[in-house]
Amino acid sequence: MKTCADIILYNGNIQTQDDSFPKAQAAAISGTRILNLGSDRDILALASKNTILVDLEKRLVLPGFIDTHFHFYTWALSYDNIDLSKVCSFREMEESIAKKALALGKGRWILGQGFNESDWPENKIPDRYDLDRAAPDNPVCIWRCDLHLASANSMALQLANINSATPDPEDGLIARDESGKPDGILRELASNLIRNVIPGMSRSKVLENMEKAIADAHKLGLTSIHDIRLMGGLDGAESLQAWQKLRQENRLNIRCHAALPGEMTDQAVSLGICTGFGDDLLKIGHLKFFSDGGMGARTGWMTEKYLDAEYGMPITPIKEIEKAVLKADHAGLSVMVHAIGDRANKELINMFARIEAKGKTQSAIPHRIEHVQMVLPEDLKTLSTLKNVAVTCQPNNLSLDISMIDMCAGPRGRYAYNLKSILNTKIPMMLGSDAPVADPGPLAGIYSAVNRRRMNHTPEQGWYMEQALSVKEAVKGYTITPASASGLGTKLGSISKGKFADIIVLSQDIFTIDPLRIADTKIDLTIFNGKIVYEA
Repeated sequence: MKTCADIILYNGNIQTQDDSFPKAQAAAISGTRILNLGSDRDILALASKNTILVDLEKRLVLPGFIDTHFHFYTWALSYDNIDLSKVCSFREMEESIAKKALALGKGRWILGQGFNESDWPENKIPDRYDLDRAAPDNPVCIWRCDLHLASANSMALQLANINSATPDPEDGLIARDESGKPDGILRELASNLIRNVIPGMSRSKVLENMEKAIADAHKLGLTSIHDIRLMGGLDGAESLQAWQKLRQENRLNIRCHAALPGEMTDQAVSLGICTGFGDDLLKIGHLKFFSDGGMGARTGWMTEKYLDAEYGMPITPIKEIEKAVLKADHAGLSVMVHAIGDRANKELINMFARIEAKGKTQSAIPHRIEHVQMVLPEDLKTLSTLKNVAVTCQPNNLSLDISMIDMCAGPRGRYAYNLKSILNTKIPMMLGSDAPVADPGPLAGIYSAVNRRRMNHTPEQGWYMEQALSVKEAVKGYTITPASASGLGTKLGSISKGKFADIIVLSQDIFTIDPLRIADTKIDLTIFNGKIVYEA
């Protein structure tokens, strides 16, 4: 008896990302899986009177995008905060905060995220006094786009008991004026002193925001995400509980690879939790560690001084990370380590080389280095020898960082976002957004990886274009590569017979249009787990 399709996509340009069957005209879906691929004639023969027929009108079809570095839980919880990512000047930032204060009334917390002072004409990080002028009767805390620096006003500092006598917390810096008084600028984990006193969100509101975020992810073509923990591990248990609640209530409409904070290593090992535990919607992912901070906050750990600061800082000693990685690996837990500066990447790459020299790994999927933002050629050679390490890079951040890196690193910026050189090491290179640090859209990431320009198309000649990827290479970084490197290559990452039906339809063919138009491309249709979850 012939199996009939629930959905048939026909008259299309299906680029499968499966080298054994790279192109098709039509695809049939039955239940949650891809039933078959082929010509219109062959696939339409699988239709019944109940089959949903979708005329693709020659549009491009790709596997659903996989974002392997998305602070998704944080993104969902920030829906009610001020989005400062589109603010074009210091003055506009002040006006946004003043407007929010007027709307909320006195005493309510004002939170925001995404400012990038290096692209403002004033090139000034706001301090407590700037924020006091904008909202004198509200506690205010806003985060820089990289989340490695926050600015708080006097009321917020007072509520957090941050004063002249407050010592710098471990792995954090409280900036101070000449008299020793905190000026409101908090680097790395110092901002957690503020986070600790911000009123929490109710569980029902958290789940409501997460469902909104998932629906918005579908509009971007995302069908899978790796939800990554922030520094300090504050959101570890809460985020996992929220994901599990969505799964239990059958409200989880995206695949989630949930990272755990590195601070939970001992608990995870003692409980016998392994990477990959879960099902096809929700799995335990990697343990997340931090080797350094960010270049925007000048805390990314460098081999040479910044042009306007010192060497940055290690967040967690490499020996401590190495000890934890060995313990986790032995227990079947893979780890991911944040590394921005060239010194951090050098130390981590050498650490993983030492670990691999010790013998066979117990982790089911590769360990990961997150960002690899600045890396020297000699360290790329060592990276190419590693057998059980993958990397994730965030081209979306490139567009944000051009001015900042030119300012603080000068010509050494040629070692930043070396995507082509990393790809040439032959180790798996996955791509992601780092949202809410940057634009969450994969098409924005593909645009940045290919064009190496800001979203306004500057600089006109691109930025160190020898490191640009082709569209084909960038698409693989959001599809088949992350699926394979996560142990799901037989289920996800390509439009192949028998795999899950996670499929997107694009408004333009990004392989043939002017590359500068890639970011203007829209998602017309998203199918997740065999169901249409978004239509433009």
